[in-house]
Amino acid sequence: MDYLYYAFFLLVTLIVLVTSHELGHFLMARWAGLHVVRFSVGFGKPVLSWRDRRGTEFCIAMVPLGGYVRMYDRRDADAAAHAPRVPAGSYDVLSPWWRIAVALAGPAANFVLAFLVFWLLAVMGVSSLVPIIGSVAEESAAEHAGILPGDEIVAVDGVETLAWTDVSLALAGRLGDTGTIEVRTERSQAPLIHNIVVKDWLGSVQDPDTIGALGIGLEPLAVVGDVVEGEAAERGGLRGGDRIVAVDGGPVSLWSEFVARVQGSPEQTLAVTVERGAELLTVRLTPAQMTAEDGTEYGYVGARLDTPIRVVRFGAFEALGQAATETYAKTVLTLELLGKMLTLDVPATNLAGPITIGKVTGDSARAGPDRFLWILALLSISLGIINLVPIPILDGGHVVYSLVEIVRSKPVSLRAQAVGAQIGLAIVVGLMLFVFYVDIARWLPG
Repeated sequence: MDYLYYAFFLLVTLIVLVTSHELGHFLMARWAGLHVVRFSVGFGKPVLSWRDRRGTEFCIAMVPLGGYVRMYDRRDADAAAHAPRVPAGSYDVLSPWWRIAVALAGPAANFVLAFLVFWLLAVMGVSSLVPIIGSVAEESAAEHAGILPGDEIVAVDGVETLAWTDVSLALAGRLGDTGTIEVRTERSQAPLIHNIVVKDWLGSVQDPDTIGALGIGLEPLAVVGDVVEGEAAERGGLRGGDRIVAVDGGPVSLWSEFVARVQGSPEQTLAVTVERGAELLTVRLTPAQMTAEDGTEYGYVGARLDTPIRVVRFGAFEALGQAATETYAKTVLTLELLGKMLTLDVPATNLAGPITIGKVTGDSARAGPDRFLWILALLSISLGIINLVPIPILDGGHVVYSLVEIVRSKPVSLRAQAVGAQIGLAIVVGLMLFVFYVDIARWLPG
C-alpha cells in the first residue's frame, strides 16, 4: 500500500507544479493577445477535457509527467482546424520580446507559487524540532571543533537555523567545498563559534548525510518532559525538566539509553542521577513490570520525553518579507548545487527522479501539511530553474531563439528550430532516463 500512497502524492505534486507552470504561460499568452489552442496537464490522450467560450481546450492527459500550452500558429499544418473563434493573434506574428515574456512566465509562475507557499507557512506558523545536539561522535569533526551534546545550533555560515531542516540545507550548500564551515551554537545561553575545516567535503558521496558526516547525532537527550501521575517516576521524585546523566553510576546521555535501562530492569530499584538546574540529585526509581503483546516483560516508570519544539509565525505583512527571503535563499542554494553538479564537485546521482520525489512528498505529508507544503515550494523552485536552462524545447531555449532573432533582426529558421528541438528532446529524454536509473539504484534492493 505504501507504493500507492507515494504514487498518490507524486501525482498531486506533479499536478500542482505543472498546472502552476503552464498557467503562467497561458495567462501571458492571453495577455499578449494570442489564441491558446490547448492547455494540457500531462501528455498523451486526454482523459478529461472541456472548452471555454474562446475555444481553448483544457485537458488532463494520461501521462502526468509534464504539460504544455499550445498556442495558435498559422504555420502549423492543422492551423485551420484550430482557428480562434474570437479575434486573437497567432504566435508567428508575435514580437520576440512578447515571446520571451511568454516563455519566462512559466518559470516565473513556479517562483510565485513558492513565494505564496512560504508566505502561507509563515502566517500559519511552522512547528519544528529545535536543533539541539543529542550526541557527538568521538574523533569527529564536531568534537574537534568543540561542539558538545546539548548545544543548540543557531547558525551555519551566518545563516540562522531555527530547525534541523535549516541546518541540513545550510550544510548542503557546502557540498564539494574546501574551506571552513562556521557553526554557531548556544550553550547555557552563551554564544559560541566553531570552525570546521573541510576539503572537497562529501564531494563524491551520493545522498550525503551532511549532519551525521560532522559527527552530530540527532537523537534526543535524556531530558524529562513530564511524568505520569501515580507512576514510579512521580513517586521517586523525577520532575519535568530533569536531565538524566547516570543510572546506577553508568553514564546516560540519550533518551534511548535511559529507556533501555528502565525497560531492562523491571521491579529493580535504580539510582538515577539527574541535573536539575545547577544541582546534581539522585532519585530512586523502581520500574513497574509490564508485559508486551508478545509476552516479553519490561520495566515502566511513566516518564515522557521532552521534545523541544519551536513554532515560528509571522504577521501577514511581515510574512511577505520572510517569504521573499526564503524564496531567494532556496533559489540560490538550488543554483549552487546544480552548478556544483555541472563542475562535478557534487555527483549528479544526487538528482531526484519521480520515485524519490514521490517518497519525499509522501513522507513529508505524513509529517504534516506544513512539511508537505515546504517540500512543494522547494520542488517548484527547482522546476522553475530547470526550465530556464537554455536547452531547445525548454523555456530557456525559446528565450535564446528570441534573443537571437533580436540580434539578427530575423527569426531563426524553422529548419534550425526543428533540429534544435530534436537535440533538446534527446537531451531531456536522456536526463529523464538517467534520473529514473538513479532512482531505481537508490531505492530498490540490490
